[in-house]
Amino acid sequence: MSLLEVKNLKVEFETADGVVNAVNNVNFSIEEGKILAIVGESGSGKSQTVFAMTGLLDHNGSATGSVKFEGEEILNISNQKLNQIRAEKIAMIFQDPMTSLNPYVRVSDQMTEVLVHHHGASKSDALKQSINMLDAVRIPDASNRIRMYPHEFSGGMRQRVMIAMSLLCKPKLLIADEPTTALDVTVQAQIMKLLADLQKDFGMSIILITHDLGVVAGNSDDMLVMYGGEIMEIGKTENIYSAPTHPYTQGLMSAVPRLDDSEERLITIPGNPPNMMKSPEGCPFSPRCKFAVDKCNSDSPALLKIGNSDHFRSCHVDKEKIL
Repeated sequence: MSLLEVKNLKVEFETADGVVNAVNNVNFSIEEGKILAIVGESGSGKSQTVFAMTGLLDHNGSATGSVKFEGEEILNISNQKLNQIRAEKIAMIFQDPMTSLNPYVRVSDQMTEVLVHHHGASKSDALKQSINMLDAVRIPDASNRIRMYPHEFSGGMRQRVMIAMSLLCKPKLLIADEPTTALDVTVQAQIMKLLADLQKDFGMSIILITHDLGVVAGNSDDMLVMYGGEIMEIGKTENIYSAPTHPYTQGLMSAVPRLDDSEERLITIPGNPPNMMKSPEGCPFSPRCKFAVDKCNSDSPALLKIGNSDHFRSCHVDKEKIL
């Protein structure tokens, strides 16, 4: 049985200008102990997908469909039940640790509060566990640094503090929403290696949300490519990297700078993302796709399996014409 199973998930936002269709009929699952990467441009629906799953949508947002965690439906359940699940089974790391950590409260107080509130631990025991977790995420001199304020840490160290806080309750699923966006390349690599090591040590599953395909390579088991609130392609990461079968995936791959490429100009995908208030009748990527045919503009392609593999794509064009 899958740890998490999402079926026909739709997310809408009521705005003064109309309804924004942020996510449209998304289906995927994640097994225990696996890392799933959800990739795509900004505005593709990646974050709103997981926000809907965890009950973190803005007040004007609504979600329909099904999200089952360990076989139990969690979409749109009461806040009381959801708080318990978020505290003990599902944890989340947000993009900017400086806005997630309270700048006026010592790290020690912010970390121990998690264990005192959710597990009923004493303050002394909670402090000991918090120090051990800071050691686990490789913060040097953790017993002294835990009493510092967030602004006294570097960006990479603040992200490590957030990771430590999210792991205090030993969750089964960790959701990392753009965990390396504000970090330089060297620190990005350190954080990704840390997450991979912790995933093995704790045996948890991870959903990694990113627009950076360089972060995904070697750091995930499966990859889900989103565009316009829909899934364009999903499968084993190594298979998608070696042979991307959707034009959008190919465009993302081509846009990644390469050290072995002498081209001075970076490759970009022409055009702009779709207006989600006016969902296209056909494939959302068709206006930007060089392989598009008439059918692409009128009929929305189904997400179909490729051969006998666990590789799926949503495209009308024969993959032989794309590869």
